[in-house]
Amino acid sequence: MAGKFLVSITNAKNDQDKATVGFVVANAAVASGQETVVFLNVEGAYLGSKGYADDMHEEGFAPLKQLMELFVEAGGTIWVCSPCYKKRQLDEENLVDGAVIVGGAKVVEFLSQGAASITY
Repeated sequence: MAGKFLVSITNAKNDQDKATVGFVVANAAVASGQETVVFLNVEGAYLGSKGYADDMHEEGFAPLKQLMELFVEAGGTIWVCSPCYKKRQLDEENLVDGAVIVGGAKVVEFLSQGAASITY
């Protein structure tokens, strides 16, 4: 039975291991038929910018850029926290493929529909 799953990623280069594992889990969820959303927030908002994850490669895992691309190709959705992105003065015209800027209400709506969630 397919369900909904939200992976909240609050880390980027400050903790590449958590950022990477978040996308590993997201890929597993989308591959198992879950409607899967990755919510990039706090420091994780940086991952929403093209080029930011290009050099991130945690030992033992695929490069983060590849994990992100595979996630989107498999049908996953990337949401980027609007206030987090703006606070970091990132360019909304420079989002990674498959990413959209959203506010907290979108996350609340998704969770209220029965989505399970995990934070990295």
